[in-house]
Amino acid sequence: MRSAWEVLVAGPEDAARSVLLLPGGANAARSFDLVMADPALSGVRLVATTLPGMAGAPLSADVSVPALARTAGELAKEHRCDVLVGFSHGATVALEMLLSGHFHGPVVLLGISLTTEDEAGFFRAAVRVSQRVGSWPFAILLRFLPQMAKSAKTPAPHKRDLIEDLKQNRAGDSVKVSGAYLDYIDAGRDYAAELAATGSPVWVVHAEKGDGGLTDQERATLEAADNVTLVTLPGSVFLLPDEAPGETARVIADALAKVT
Repeated sequence: MRSAWEVLVAGPEDAARSVLLLPGGANAARSFDLVMADPALSGVRLVATTLPGMAGAPLSADVSVPALARTAGELAKEHRCDVLVGFSHGATVALEMLLSGHFHGPVVLLGISLTTEDEAGFFRAAVRVSQRVGSWPFAILLRFLPQMAKSAKTPAPHKRDLIEDLKQNRAGDSVKVSGAYLDYIDAGRDYAAELAATGSPVWVVHAEKGDGGLTDQERATLEAADNVTLVTLPGSVFLLPDEAPGETARVIADALAKVT
């Protein structure tokens, strides 16, 4: 039986530095395969985990973002992780880990949405309608994801794995996890200001198009924060770890350089 927290590890066991990688919604740990293989992270121990309810992994008892952050924090301690990286849904879990004190150190947030305004409207609608009428609207969305992934700018072997993982998602589980995620970013908190107030080194990475973004106010708040580095990748990128692994790895390397 599959675990709710499947772990994929690369790099030497006795490495001086370790990184925890949290994938995006509907994705598995191996969505970070290309990042983990990048020469910029040679000699680093890299620990990726599939989040509960994602890519066919079982649900945990509590899939709220704070609950996921607690468990991910335990995983980070177990593997002595110095840097925390999250993409999309995983970035939101990483955000909560930092804000709640479940992780202390540099954090890289890839394609994060800090409010529902930053999220895609079709995704929000599919989740909320499914919560009212049953999971079939989200099931329709899930059927389109593998087709969307076919156009991803990533090597063919990795693309096959990505599509295979996307096909494993179950609509009912996805609605539960995604509903809890939307509740968290719709809580009325100023996450940009909270990030700035942590003082921890934080990298917020988006592409010019494709992976969401920030409101003007969020961007202004983060740009004014001494501890936050905003990174904008050129062009359209939907799946940052899959389509921009080199750029992602270099940001992680920058974060590792800040470990004290």
